[in-house]
Amino acid sequence: MKVKSKEPTLKIVQLAMFTAIILLLAFTPLGYLKLSLGLSVTLIGLPVIIGSITIGPVGGAILGAVFGLTSFAQAFGPDALGVILLGENPIGLFITCLIPRILMGWLTGLIFKILKKIDKSNFISYALTNLIGSLLNTVLFLASLMIFFYDILIRLNVVEVSGNINPFVLAAVLAGFNALAEALVCLIIGTTVSKAIDAFMAKA
Repeated sequence: MKVKSKEPTLKIVQLAMFTAIILLLAFTPLGYLKLSLGLSVTLIGLPVIIGSITIGPVGGAILGAVFGLTSFAQAFGPDALGVILLGENPIGLFITCLIPRILMGWLTGLIFKILKKIDKSNFISYALTNLIGSLLNTVLFLASLMIFFYDILIRLNVVEVSGNINPFVLAAVLAGFNALAEALVCLIIGTTVSKAIDAFMAKA
């Protein structure tokens, strides 16, 4: 009974901790490794994925919303491409920043719950969920970006292309190094940290 009574409080503390980490990463250089062409490797997805695993789908969705709101805030100054997209379609940009991140956090938490029931060693469930969570973040965000901003991105010549290019190819080009780097970070760091937090919480 004592463990159950502590659990909601511990989850609230975790949620506050991960929210603080997201805000720190979002508004300092720590969260974004800037690349050329207005793109960047985003590290903010990492605490969202770890939180989704250790807190659950609802906590993951909340952290995803925090991530999305901080991403939208970047369009008011720090993110050059975001500023342009905000001027073109503010509602589309808000949806693109927010909804994919909420879905990513929620789905990541659900996926971990399913995998944990199957994986007796638990290691595979942590590693696979971190990898899938990172890929979900990339796929969902780029899908929304293509829905709202495909024509604008082509007009701005965000990437060097020759001839006609369809949305799927453009999304793959935009993802490029970003998706691989973010996936590797989540796989290595996310797996280690999330497993360690769960082990600590089990003893609390």
